[in-house]
Amino acid sequence: MKKKWRYFWLLCAAALGWWTGAGFDYVAGEVSQAESTLDWPQWGGDSNRNNAPVGFQIPTQWNIGSFDYRTGKWDPSEAENIKWVARLGSQTYGNAVVAREKIYVGTNNSGGWLERYPAKVDLGCLLCFDLDSGKFLWQHSSEKLPSGRVHDWPLQGICCAPLVEGTRLWFVTSRGEVRCLDTSGFADKENDGPYQDEVSDAQDEADVVWVFDMMKELGISQHNMCSCSVTSAGDILFVNTSNGVDVEHNYIPAPEAPSFFAMNKKTGELLWSDSSPGVNILHGQWSSPSYGVLGGQPQVIFAGGDGWVYSFDPDGTPERKSKLLWKFDANPKRSVWELGGRGTRNNIIATPVIHEGRVYVAVGQDPEHGEGVGHLWCIDPTRRGDVSPDLAFNASDPNIPIAHQRLQAVVPENGDLTRPNPNSAAIWHYSEFDQNHDGEIDFEEQMHRSCGTVAIRDQVLYIADFSGLFHCLDAKTGEVHWTYDLLAAAWGSPLIVEDKVYIGDEDGEVAIFRHSKNREVAMREVEGEWEPHYGTRDMGNSVYSTPIVANNVLYISNRTHLFAISKDGK
Repeated sequence: MKKKWRYFWLLCAAALGWWTGAGFDYVAGEVSQAESTLDWPQWGGDSNRNNAPVGFQIPTQWNIGSFDYRTGKWDPSEAENIKWVARLGSQTYGNAVVAREKIYVGTNNSGGWLERYPAKVDLGCLLCFDLDSGKFLWQHSSEKLPSGRVHDWPLQGICCAPLVEGTRLWFVTSRGEVRCLDTSGFADKENDGPYQDEVSDAQDEADVVWVFDMMKELGISQHNMCSCSVTSAGDILFVNTSNGVDVEHNYIPAPEAPSFFAMNKKTGELLWSDSSPGVNILHGQWSSPSYGVLGGQPQVIFAGGDGWVYSFDPDGTPERKSKLLWKFDANPKRSVWELGGRGTRNNIIATPVIHEGRVYVAVGQDPEHGEGVGHLWCIDPTRRGDVSPDLAFNASDPNIPIAHQRLQAVVPENGDLTRPNPNSAAIWHYSEFDQNHDGEIDFEEQMHRSCGTVAIRDQVLYIADFSGLFHCLDAKTGEVHWTYDLLAAAWGSPLIVEDKVYIGDEDGEVAIFRHSKNREVAMREVEGEWEPHYGTRDMGNSVYSTPIVANNVLYISNRTHLFAISKDGK
């Protein structure tokens, strides 16, 4: 009877709109396990990229147990709510995806799963495990490019997440390839084609269906690595090429090479490509595309290495060329690019998120460049053309906008100036906000560079920045609700599930907030300090990836292991 009345009051609270900001999605998740998200088959779950699945009784308490860090062997004797643990490499940045009773994650080869590739051999690895037991099934191995760190940085492994549909999987290798794999590997004892050149057909090896070499076919020169979590619409696959600067960061070796392209995901045939950033690429291009139907128009959204957001018609033109719908400069025109991250101009590493007809994206830089000024945007995708907040002009001809300039779009000393763009698609912008109304902008009141992607539910938006701040905003208005200092850099993105919000950090902790725009609900006060409502959990070492939920199990990767976390470890 008590349980029945609890649900009654939760439903009443949701109807009245005062249930901690968590909204009806949370209530439905608490009441019905049947609505749970079963698979999470790509980064962000689907092409909208919003990491907000439906789950049931997702744990907030766990203990990962202990490890022998010489052998990687897990000691579960003190573990709590851990279903299984799988060994990864020594550096794991790829986000896990779940599909059809398997889980996939990108890492390096320090786990040494294959006999022919001992752990001392540096590879980019895509690993596949059984979802129920964590048993290793197969590995795809990408040998390092002979050109070295300019194209294939040591020990970084596979940093993207694959897309899985049915018996096929697509991902971008560290070698600059798009590959299609059979999700069974060679366990089905069949070599799916047309690619037939696998070195080994052992059951623990990947079965490659086709390969598209972007360096060979498109002439790209990726900077440090290729990394793009691909998405699709029907039979069209969308890819960011990672084309970038040279090893010394002085010039762009392949400015005419495509930055974005579309291909037939069944055959690997190129459909159209676009090299818009061209000579304006700042560093590398490691963002991932999103796709949605916006204002009645199908759109694929790419974030460029020049700090612009681009939208294209997924079908391209009849001549098999790209068809640009709009473009948006996410940097202030006077911001400056300087080597080593010392400037104020940024590229975009985050993935654009599509939510209720709007596009959300933050700017950032390579984490090795450190902290800096950041910007978060909400964009109206129904406008066309240059929809940037401002346009650049020169006093010599103030009626004609000047072309974009790589290092600084507007240089006042040269007579450059800006004017508000009447066609601007900026709905709101967040860079700083005086939360305590003292007339000063403190560190905690700023948006900094971010590698992270937003997550949204019930019009509440969360995002972490590389300075370790976790921001909560109103998704419609951009109003800042609250900010929390994680005290460690955050590389990944938040997860929203039930009434909980999870975010990992470089110190190896996962902070768990209650999902609410109200700080007093999202957090709790302990000895005069605000802490996440559900506390923090120690993952043993750095969490560079993003937590996900599928089939009511929470999956979190730290640098070396993948954890399946569920109530009672079941």
